[in-house]
Amino acid sequence: MKSIRIGTRNSPLAMWQAKEVSEKIKALGVDTEIIPILATGDKNLNQPLYTMGITGVFTKDLDIALLNGQIDIAVHSLKDVPTELPSNIELVAYLQRDYPQDVLVRNPSAKDKPLAELKIATSSLRRRAFWLKEFPGTAFQDIRGNVQTRLNKLNKGLADATMFSLAGIKRLGLEIDYEEIPFMICAPSQGVVSIAGRTDSVEINQFIKKINHAETQQCVEVERTFLNTLEGGCTAPIGAFAEILNGQMRFVARLCSLDGKDCIETDEIMNASDYKTAGEDIAKFVLEKGGKEIMNRIKSQN
Repeated sequence: MKSIRIGTRNSPLAMWQAKEVSEKIKALGVDTEIIPILATGDKNLNQPLYTMGITGVFTKDLDIALLNGQIDIAVHSLKDVPTELPSNIELVAYLQRDYPQDVLVRNPSAKDKPLAELKIATSSLRRRAFWLKEFPGTAFQDIRGNVQTRLNKLNKGLADATMFSLAGIKRLGLEIDYEEIPFMICAPSQGVVSIAGRTDSVEINQFIKKINHAETQQCVEVERTFLNTLEGGCTAPIGAFAEILNGQMRFVARLCSLDGKDCIETDEIMNASDYKTAGEDIAKFVLEKGGKEIMNRIKSQN
């Protein structure tokens, strides 16, 4: 194997992720070439993602490049990858998860404002609903773009504060003040870099699996199965986070109505033997406890 062509979005964060994968491949003695590709979700920064009606707005163009043979693997933030993958594409490996949590970043002019009085810039249904659960009546402003673009918009006065995945801030080495948000549950598979390949690229896929982090894979597979079972093709405010501690998995999740008034939460401890079915089993429990009514309401609102 002479070289592996790595496809990625061309944002600074996506390029960091691709370089991280590249370094791990090179450490195993194989050269790489990074090929940036402009994603659909990066072309239109004015429209909120949940209104675009496209599955995988950040992965679709990389999927096409992969299927057309322009690249050998595609590197994604896993939370951007749809739970239903296109034919002949599979997730091959996952890097070890880091910094899964959301954090709050304020406009300096709002540094002393109480949380309940902040105007929040976010286009995430999950972040909006989870925030409204704690602070009903909050005013929101849509915001799109990479980390730097959103920071610039915030500092120009778009809103009092916005939310980021801490992984993005840490990976880019940004020296900015942020606050922990204990009541926010992260998006399923947030903080995980994933690698997709063509199912017929057996040799390359087997090689890429050498850099897979098995514990991270176990956790995100539970989270993504939970998400897939709940959603049924509908975008909804869903948070899920699994971690393995002392040989057991803790799984925390939440489904909320769009206004944050109706929420169902779960916090489970399970043994390794239960991992395979846990995501689906817990999602079905949530649906039975009122989740189905919430999901039907969200579908009618969408």
